[in-house]
Amino acid sequence: MAKARATRKTLDSYTAKGINKSIKPGDCVLMRPSEPSKPSYVAKVEKIESDARGANVKVHVQWYYRPEESIGGRRQFHGIKEVFLSDHHDVQSADTIEGKCTVHTFKTYTKLDAVGNEDFFCRFEYNSSTGAFNPDRVAVYCKCEMPYNPDDLMVQCDGCTDWFHPACIDMAPEQAKQLEHFFCQNCSSEEQKLLQNSHATSRHTDLKVGTKRRRR
Repeated sequence: MAKARATRKTLDSYTAKGINKSIKPGDCVLMRPSEPSKPSYVAKVEKIESDARGANVKVHVQWYYRPEESIGGRRQFHGIKEVFLSDHHDVQSADTIEGKCTVHTFKTYTKLDAVGNEDFFCRFEYNSSTGAFNPDRVAVYCKCEMPYNPDDLMVQCDGCTDWFHPACIDMAPEQAKQLEHFFCQNCSSEEQKLLQNSHATSRHTDLKVGTKRRRR
């Protein structure tokens, strides 16, 4: 005789053990990795359920992948706190939740005044079986034509408003941080050089150097 399947009930929220924080569907969480040497997994909670007594709590999650967990691996333009929303769904014990976190949009992340341990950002969706990304292309910058990494220092050209890595224009980071005006090679001219000289003694109020670049 077949054994009747235990009845599960859906929960609106759950107070995670150890962190004493309420978890709800839609929240992003850090989950215990399979190996202690690995960083915590990042996931979005889709559903929370328990047995009829309110015990044995399970969370249905959609995983975020780190760049090194993807088929292509980590690349130069991937940020330290970048994750990809994958098509990988799973069911895990709620006891593996180690904390709550926030996965920002790329635009919101670049505007943060400070980035905490629980802050991440996502600009791609990732197919875990094919390795495909959506979108499959993004805007590129600098002479190296690389997508923007919000962790990198960049300087903006006063002429074309494009952004450049100091190393790509033979400039030391310390020099880039002191710039008040900058014209890239394509925009440089005698008139623009005169403009630079005329403003050399005045402090520019909008310093166009930073790791959180304004979007064009």
